[in-house]
Amino acid sequence: MTTHTNQQTPASEADTRVAVVTGGSRGIGRAVSRKLAADGLAVVVNYARDAFAAEEVVAAITGAGGRAVAVRADVAEEKEVAALFDRAEAEYGGVDAVVNSAGRMTLSTIADLDLAALDAMHRTNIRGTFVVAQQAARRLRAGGSFVGFSTSVVGTQFPTYGAYVASKGAVEAMTLILAKELRGRDVTVNTVAPGPTATDLFLDGKTPEQIDQLTKAPPLERLGSPEDIARVVAFLTSPAGHWVNGQVLRANGGLV
Repeated sequence: MTTHTNQQTPASEADTRVAVVTGGSRGIGRAVSRKLAADGLAVVVNYARDAFAAEEVVAAITGAGGRAVAVRADVAEEKEVAALFDRAEAEYGGVDAVVNSAGRMTLSTIADLDLAALDAMHRTNIRGTFVVAQQAARRLRAGGSFVGFSTSVVGTQFPTYGAYVASKGAVEAMTLILAKELRGRDVTVNTVAPGPTATDLFLDGKTPEQIDQLTKAPPLERLGSPEDIARVVAFLTSPAGHWVNGQVLRANGGLV
């Protein structure tokens, strides 16, 4: 198997910076795709199943004068993710930011969780993050950034989140080690850990009472929006945020 070793030259200031956003067709990933495009990056919008939603994101970006393309890949499949990065390089010349927002969440007490759901969640959240991070480590140009996603529930430890938090704790550990492994490459690696954020993934299966309780939990007394998280990601992948490295950023309105 051919190993990519970052032999590309750094992008000059005149070049378009390029982002690969996994899970870029919905929720936080969609907001990240649109924000990075608005900031001038060409965006490869990855999706797993919903091609229509991905094309809607691309249409919104190109309609506003940006550059984007939708590419299907299962983040847990090595060959598909390699092809995703190949497409980014063929389309735009390289990769400068990788945002792995693809994820899966199943809530249950540990006692009652179906282990098939555990396996599916960890396949996407752990193996998927690892596969995407592996390609990012091989392909990112100097000055680039990798951003993974965790959850603030790693700290708040809400009941029924045990399996999900286990997968996201793995993401935090993995990305911090990757930051050290990329020493000398001028590539940053960080993880964003949102608090309660108004996405379909978060709202699904929750009662109005549960949503109201979570809305009031942060001192700011509201749910986060996907755009709140997208602005954090945009900072971390920008030159302004390049001194932040090897960190887990809890973007949660002060929830503890």
